[in-house]
Amino acid sequence: MSQVRDQRFPVRLFNRAQRFVEKLGKKPTLFVEAGDDLKESARKAVGFDDFGGDPWQDGFQTLLQAYDEESQLNPFGRVMVKSELTTILKNRLRVEKAFSQNPALRQAAIKRPIFVLGLPRTGTTALHNLLAQDPSNQVLEYWINNAPGPRPPRDAWENDPRYKEAVQGLKVMYWLDPGLKAIHLLTPEGPEECRQLLQQSFTDDTFDCNASIPSYSAWYARRDMTPSYERHRELLKIIGANSPERRWCLKYPAHMRHLRALLKTYPDACIVQTHRDPGRVLPSLCSLIAGWRGIYEDHPDRMNIGSVQLETWAGALESALAVRKEFPEAQFYDLHFQEIVSDPAAAATKMYHHFGFDFDREAEERLRTWHRENPQHKHGEHRYRAEDFGLSPQRMADRFSAYIEHFQVPSETLP
Repeated sequence: MSQVRDQRFPVRLFNRAQRFVEKLGKKPTLFVEAGDDLKESARKAVGFDDFGGDPWQDGFQTLLQAYDEESQLNPFGRVMVKSELTTILKNRLRVEKAFSQNPALRQAAIKRPIFVLGLPRTGTTALHNLLAQDPSNQVLEYWINNAPGPRPPRDAWENDPRYKEAVQGLKVMYWLDPGLKAIHLLTPEGPEECRQLLQQSFTDDTFDCNASIPSYSAWYARRDMTPSYERHRELLKIIGANSPERRWCLKYPAHMRHLRALLKTYPDACIVQTHRDPGRVLPSLCSLIAGWRGIYEDHPDRMNIGSVQLETWAGALESALAVRKEFPEAQFYDLHFQEIVSDPAAAATKMYHHFGFDFDREAEERLRTWHRENPQHKHGEHRYRAEDFGLSPQRMADRFSAYIEHFQVPSETLP
């Protein structure tokens, strides 16, 4: 049976040392009790005290309580979570500070953004990287997504403290989990998902992927995501303030779960949905979650991860299918994984034509060059076994049957 990737020795050593200290009577501070300190620490770091008026506090408090009452975080995981929460709070303050200094930023227009979504591991990342080669598009670069603010000129990035921090952060991330490069390669200047933008409202998949917090998951599942997407839109205005003429091209599989709120906030959005056999991609996603959660928790429950992700994504696809029926068909474009792999330039051309966008020769050449230089499995092959997560081909085929039948998704799994 394959195992969750091992924790690094210094991480294990840190956990042992902290647990020894705890046995001597020094108990860790509860997250709920640390909430005010986290906010104060962020205020001091940014020099600003207004976190903004959208209803982010509800998610923040729900998350803190779930960490205290349900999570199985090890000592290193607790440190990671507190650091991440503080970063999110600081980013909220930086954005509010920028708006207070330049209120006109809120008036910026965002027209016909492209959103790439679909099941995770269905080619969304590859397509996003390809579309990022088109100079007409702007994307959320990892470093600016990690610390939102107006994007400076390209030749100024390497000297920006936020860029340097992102470089160091990625080094740490890939040191903690070396196998992650073969699963999801990130670079400071490359395009990243929208997760950090949604995290500013404390409504995002990342939180319950990294820890066992079912009460937060339940709260998140029933949450009205409209305020979160309104915040998302405000953040895009700030990031793209210096290049408002460029079309936004965004990607995040989790948008599948919130398609109604997304379209309410971006009524002219161009939705590209990628498709691939869920039986092929879901175990890969579970392996990714188990590997990363294994840093935060010592013994992730892989069977639970499999069951939760099966229901989460089958439900997301069914919900998105229902939402799509309420909107014009022309607002959506379906793209199968094999089309992206076999001829990405042709796939992009068809997609652009569908939405009425120009796809010039320069963009096509840049796209083809990127595709040649970044073949599949360039950084290693991701190995996993579906049975490690209790996912048989038949179980997955049955649960995703409505999706598979509607979009005529070909099977890639053995019976």
